Amino acid sequence: MRRDMFTKKDIPRLKQDLTIQTNLLGIDLTLKTRWGVFSPRSIDDGTELFMKHLRISNDDKCLDLGCGYGPIGLAVAKSCPQGEVHMVDKDFVAVELSNINVKLNHINNAQAYLSNAFLSVNKTNYFDKILSNVPAKVGREQLSIILYDAYDALKPNGKIMFVSINGLRHFIKDNFKSVFGNYKKLKQGQKYTISQAIK
Repeated sequence: MRRDMFTKKDIPRLKQDLTIQTNLLGIDLTLKTRWGVFSPRSIDDGTELFMKHLRISNDDKCLDLGCGYGPIGLAVAKSCPQGEVHMVDKDFVAVELSNINVKLNHINNAQAYLSNAFLSVNKTNYFDKILSNVPAKVGREQLSIILYDAYDALKPNGKIMFVSINGLRHFIKDNFKSVFGNYKKLKQGQKYTISQAIK
């Protein structure tokens, strides 16, 4: 039998949650994941790079957009104990796992909820930072919706920070400039770029 195939007896094992032990922003985290969510076996390279260049203040109010099972949001929540972190995803399994991981890591200033981008985020002039590991297949229509909604949700001088594959960097740059009037490249690695704009 081919090594990339499974039999029926493998299925109960494959249905069990996976566990990742990681350190992000200098914080040890235990994360439960599942097959079917993004990067279930390990923290992806984009998130790893993002975390090395993220600066969080003690009382920041942050939004983790497209949170997956929560690595960015949970590390940020531990870094802003006087602040709060909203984590949103359109995948209910990701939201469920994020909330499991909130409890597992004894975090009391973060929560995850279901939202297609900002649809269920009822906040205006509220967040200090909006963070996202942007999916490679984000379309121009969806990105426009996200950025205009993000502009409204940020406080004056609030920051939006994206990590994206390098192939999207010009697309992100042009859209940040169009909506926010500014753009800064924080870091470009071999595969990923970290972009920032300020309201």
